[in-house]
Amino acid sequence: MDDRERRQLLEKLRRPAGTVGREIPDELTVQGTTIDVKEFVFECKRLDAIPERERERVEAVKTELRRERLERKQRLEREDVTRQEGERLVESIHGIDRALNALEGLDAPSIGEELRQKQLEDARELLSLMR
Repeated sequence: MDDRERRQLLEKLRRPAGTVGREIPDELTVQGTTIDVKEFVFECKRLDAIPERERERVEAVKTELRRERLERKQRLEREDVTRQEGERLVESIHGIDRALNALEGLDAPSIGEELRQKQLEDARELLSLMR
């Protein structure tokens, strides 16, 4: 792969919409350990809130995914890879990004929940003013 192709592939990684429409990978091998990423993400999303004992595990998985993403990006930047290998690396990095986005959003309340909380706060304030 020449420098122009390499720059094009790296540019694909910089695009914010790179994960749009991407699926979370079923599995990823990180540092020789296979992680069932898709199952892990959906397992966490099924919970209303992440319990404290699971929070450490989630953070550990996010750290491993970030490390693997960096290694794959550096491989694309520095190593002699074919165009096909480069495309596969970009796709796998987008999958990692998709998984990270899902894991980052676990503790964020939904828009509906935020609206409900705001309405409750407003109602409490109105009641306090009426007393």
